[in-house]
Amino acid sequence: MSPSLLLAAAAAGAAYTLTPGPGFIALLGIGAAQGRRAGAGFILGHFAGDVLWSSLALVAIIGARAIGPLVFDLLGVVCGLYLGWLGGRAVTTRRRSAGAAATVLRRPALRGLTFGLTNPKGYPVAVATFTALLAGHARQLGWPALPPLLGAACVGFLCGDAVLIALAGAARVRTLYRRHEIWIVRASGLLFLGFAAAALAGAMPGLRRALTSAR
Repeated sequence: MSPSLLLAAAAAGAAYTLTPGPGFIALLGIGAAQGRRAGAGFILGHFAGDVLWSSLALVAIIGARAIGPLVFDLLGVVCGLYLGWLGGRAVTTRRRSAGAAATVLRRPALRGLTFGLTNPKGYPVAVATFTALLAGHARQLGWPALPPLLGAACVGFLCGDAVLIALAGAARVRTLYRRHEIWIVRASGLLFLGFAAAALAGAMPGLRRALTSAR
């Protein structure tokens, strides 16, 4: 297995963790209300959800690749379109009204665990993100690669979590986020659009070859 594939899996894990979403916003609120320690508990509890959804995503991606390259390319197109839809929504989002004050949590780690395991967007976003960043290494994707890929993704998760923990509880970060929230969301939308372009670019050559051979 090439180091570039492991690096791509780690990058996918970090991107999955750091891209602003419901968990990111919840972390800012908890960190601001209860400090960095509570934010760390929340994000470490959330780590279980990251591992679960990414494991299922890698199983789906490798399974599609094992069935045949055409299925993998079709999955890449679907994921690319999904990421493009998410990115388009984020880029065109409008400013929302201020939310209610953050609730003090007695068990932030348990809240993070529940949040991570029950997030309905966890699986499709993980599939889309990993498909986009692993598409260039499709030939190396097989069942023996699953454990090292998941291990590399966990390294990416932990790196992303370290960044989030460093940010949690910082008053300036919370103020900056609230002041520029709309632009941060739109910037994350551009990131999703970039992943969408990568997924489609990786899938289209295979689909063209399949269509050409079918004629």
